[in-house]
Amino acid sequence: MKLIQTDFPEVKIIVPDVFSDNRGFFTESYTQNKFAKLGITAEFVQDNHSYSEFKGTIRGLHFQSSPMEQSKLVRVIQGSVLDVIVDIRKESVNFGKYITVELSANNFRQVMIPQGFAHGFCTLEDHCHVSYKVDNFYSSENNCGIIWNDSTVGIEWPVKNPILSEQDQKWTNLESTI
Repeated sequence: MKLIQTDFPEVKIIVPDVFSDNRGFFTESYTQNKFAKLGITAEFVQDNHSYSEFKGTIRGLHFQSSPMEQSKLVRVIQGSVLDVIVDIRKESVNFGKYITVELSANNFRQVMIPQGFAHGFCTLEDHCHVSYKVDNFYSSENNCGIIWNDSTVGIEWPVKNPILSEQDQKWTNLESTI
């Protein structure tokens, strides 16, 4: 298992060991003691799985407000996505900045997103399955988001007219949300 640092020191990319042979492959997507050795000690309480049928679907940018913030360990089971992480910690030197990571079923990469970051992704192909673990339960009262095309954040999405949920169309910009 390998850890890749990002421009946000708190956000980590994990590349698990993959063992392939004529039958296919085997990988451990999560092993608590191996993650702890990498400095990832979140105690996950819920697994989530989303399916997006079409390329160009954007989900996000989502986060939960206090006291229900969530850390997320995100991976793609089928397809590929451009994963986007926005720093929403007002005291951070990176406040309002974002990074992207391509996650796919082929590259096996996962991204560990700690509390204090908004998260979203854009599907790069049809039929994408995304799985993620979280360290706090979902709370509809604390469910928050930032509009996908907020000009102050300036995310360079790979799509101009994405497929969006009704909820994701209604989020406001970062300044109004935080």
